[in-house]
Amino acid sequence: MANKSKIILGIDPGTLVMGYGLILIEGKKARLLEMDVLKLSKFKDHYERLQLIHTRVQELIQEHKPSSFAIEAPFFGKNVQSMLKLGRAQGVAIAAAIQGGLAVTEYSPKKVKQSVTGNGNADKEQVWLMLQRILSIPERPDYLDATDALAVAVCHFYQEANPLAGISKAKGWDQFLQQHPERITR
Repeated sequence: MANKSKIILGIDPGTLVMGYGLILIEGKKARLLEMDVLKLSKFKDHYERLQLIHTRVQELIQEHKPSSFAIEAPFFGKNVQSMLKLGRAQGVAIAAAIQGGLAVTEYSPKKVKQSVTGNGNADKEQVWLMLQRILSIPERPDYLDATDALAVAVCHFYQEANPLAGISKAKGWDQFLQQHPERITR
């Protein structure tokens, strides 16, 4: 049986720069389709930026017809206003994906880094170098927000490919039996 190909759209939300990356999955191989950024810093009105994010995500969905949408979940920062703006940017991108008929999966920055590099504390440069190897990308993009988004897409690919990815590990027999009462025979 031939494996169907599919496309994953990954988003690194931001209010000044939003990164996006698309990969084509054929069988067990991933290939770069597109990665870039939407530069928003020249637009002073925050609501105009949100509209541009929504529009760009819609365009990407219409153009590439992805089967999956993955987005980086916001990390917790000290600046409440920045977190609020980032959350709005993420929400608008998610709304565009839902409107486009896609299921949404969120990944923490640590999970993305762990999936791509094996180190949840990797820096942006380490993530880029690993993506360069995985996807055979010849040149470094101008913005690492694009590679961050690409990393989200690759993380999603790895999570979908791993049938055990969503299973929580039990810490001892008691917890295992609580999680799986159907396994108890009397």
